[in-house]
Amino acid sequence: MTALARAIGIRLGLAIGLLLAVVVVVFFLIQVAPGDAALYLGIQQGVGDPEYLAGLRADYGLDRPLLVQLGSYIGQVAQLDLGQSTYFDQPVLGLILDRLFATVLLAGASLFFAVMVGVAIGVFTARRPESPASHGVTVLSLLGFATPVFWSALMFIVIFAAGHPFSILPVGGIEDVRYNGNWLGETIDLLQHLVLPALSLGIIYLAIYSRLARASMLEVLESDYIRTARAKGAHERVVVYKHALRNAIIPVVTTVGLQVGALFSGALLVEFVFGWPGIGRLAVNSILRRDSPTLLGIMIFASAMTIVANLLTDLAYRLIDPRIRVGGSR
Repeated sequence: MTALARAIGIRLGLAIGLLLAVVVVVFFLIQVAPGDAALYLGIQQGVGDPEYLAGLRADYGLDRPLLVQLGSYIGQVAQLDLGQSTYFDQPVLGLILDRLFATVLLAGASLFFAVMVGVAIGVFTARRPESPASHGVTVLSLLGFATPVFWSALMFIVIFAAGHPFSILPVGGIEDVRYNGNWLGETIDLLQHLVLPALSLGIIYLAIYSRLARASMLEVLESDYIRTARAKGAHERVVVYKHALRNAIIPVVTTVGLQVGALFSGALLVEFVFGWPGIGRLAVNSILRRDSPTLLGIMIFASAMTIVANLLTDLAYRLIDPRIRVGGSR
């Protein structure tokens, strides 16, 4: 077994253990939260009879001891079964997968925008650290970092809402029924609906990555091998984009992997504000309706995606800099 395969195996084992801990902690947190799912279902159906509520608790296994429920649930999760939604009366995994594309599209577009533009801004300001443009970008980055995601989303809606001079983009939903069946029209319409939610979610990360890329680039540009490359007569573009950027971008990659969980948390707010039909909106509806199985499944699914993102980040190090082994040594 190679060192790479052994390191991946160790990380997978740790990831499984971490996911198990997440299942246990989240399960107990949801169980001790106030409210009764059976009572909520009874109210929704207009039935408050104690015998009927007792039947609902028995149907969903809510009348069993907590440890028994936990053991049963862990067995279900091991079989990729996240249970049955008490409100939608559908498998939780199916509900999540139906909305996964919308959330991944929103998070991916936001992350792509933040990384590409943030790194470009960081490189630009690092090459001219004392220029007015550099100082202006620094101020704007700090403002972007200090702006709450939901506030940015609301301001975009106010600015681009119908009736304003800038009402050129849709401010809600993911599609327009007018383009049903026309793939080109549907694609353009989807991208138009995506712009404002992606910008709302990506602004704060754009600020983070631009500042991080700038600081890392300034440090790398002062390195001995950069001075050597310049002394040998290498073109400045080659020095910056071939030699310096490859090492300067490593902290950005690390931060991206660690912030996947926060990205999905931000997506929850943005999806709710824009009516985006993703997992975040499903989570809000589950909270409001006391749909514990769905909420628990979403949290476990999001945790699993975060863990996978961290594993992929470790592997990305080798692609960026082969000197960095997965095991963490050079």
